[in-house]
Amino acid sequence: MNRYQLDARNLLCPMPVIRTQDRMAALQSGDILEVRCTDPGAMQDIPTWCRISGHEVLDSRIEDGDVVVTIRAGGPTGSK
Repeated sequence: MNRYQLDARNLLCPMPVIRTQDRMAALQSGDILEVRCTDPGAMQDIPTWCRISGHEVLDSRIEDGDVVVTIRAGGPTGSK
């Protein structure tokens, strides 16, 4: 298991989700990605995308004005 970070700050919808999707595609099952955004809609959009794509949201919070979503990658095609 590896940990990664994605800086999606200053991007507007739907770009934080698209960048998250692109980054998750390169990860192995079990890897952890922490996404940092300034778009408040990402607090709902990224977890929704994760549920559809088979990834697990470990945490979502507001930290220093940023939306921070921590995700565990699902299977190789995004399924668990």
